[in-house]
Amino acid sequence: MQNLPNSMDPPGSSSCRLTAGDLQKIAALVYQKSGIALRDGKGALVIARLQKRLRHGGFASFAAYLAFLERDRSGVELTAVLDAITTNHTSFFREIDHFHFLASDVLPELLARSGTRPITGWSAACSTGEEAYSIFITLLDHTPAAHHTRLRLLASDLSTQAIRAARSGIYTLDRVTELPRPTLQRYFERGLGEQEGLVRVKRALRELVEFRPLNLIDIQKLGITFDFIFCRNAMIYFDRDSRQRVVSMLEGHLTPDGYLFVSHSEGLSEIDHHLQWCGPGVYRRRRA
Repeated sequence: MQNLPNSMDPPGSSSCRLTAGDLQKIAALVYQKSGIALRDGKGALVIARLQKRLRHGGFASFAAYLAFLERDRSGVELTAVLDAITTNHTSFFREIDHFHFLASDVLPELLARSGTRPITGWSAACSTGEEAYSIFITLLDHTPAAHHTRLRLLASDLSTQAIRAARSGIYTLDRVTELPRPTLQRYFERGLGEQEGLVRVKRALRELVEFRPLNLIDIQKLGITFDFIFCRNAMIYFDRDSRQRVVSMLEGHLTPDGYLFVSHSEGLSEIDHHLQWCGPGVYRRRRA
């Protein structure tokens, strides 16, 4: 865990002081429940985000808020804390080479060897949905129409707020300006009137993706294996122990010869696994 200052004042506040003990409790709770290690330099960001929760609940101090959090057995406020802490930065077709690899290497192989069974994928840290929709657009664009009914995609995230946004499929226009015009015309609809400046993923595509709130740290078995898993830009917030736990879990959910995609900055060199490196951020499960 990180070294913490003795006390910090929330930005814009002179009355609510956060002691080192309070911040350490928050860091420990977040780590225990999500695997996210709050490293040095994140204190001010955490304070700014949790200060909103204090105002929302009418708490006079961080100590009072923590006392409530410890008493709350519903888990509702803890979920709100994790939502506040979690960073949901993403974009459509981020690290585009992974989608090229999915289209050129993974899909043809799956179509050739999987008969009529479903082709299954998992966007395991989908944030507000851009990655999941990018995956399914890639699947639809590179799979014969006769096989579209075989395509399955689970998309999950720790943040319930992010999952709600993903299900809605609504984005500001600037989020899609780099997408090719045929993609925009086929998969998006533009807002009019009060919705000017927004776009929405068309219902036909939204209904193909199963969005579900899931905590990677808590998952043991989902009862399904996947031909490919995207888990990108999530483990950068984990320490080694949490990364090991998550990678082992993900590996166990891959079919034989299944692929795991991680971000280019999340190499697995320090992690024990039985995956074969295929390219930057791409690994494959070896057959037993």
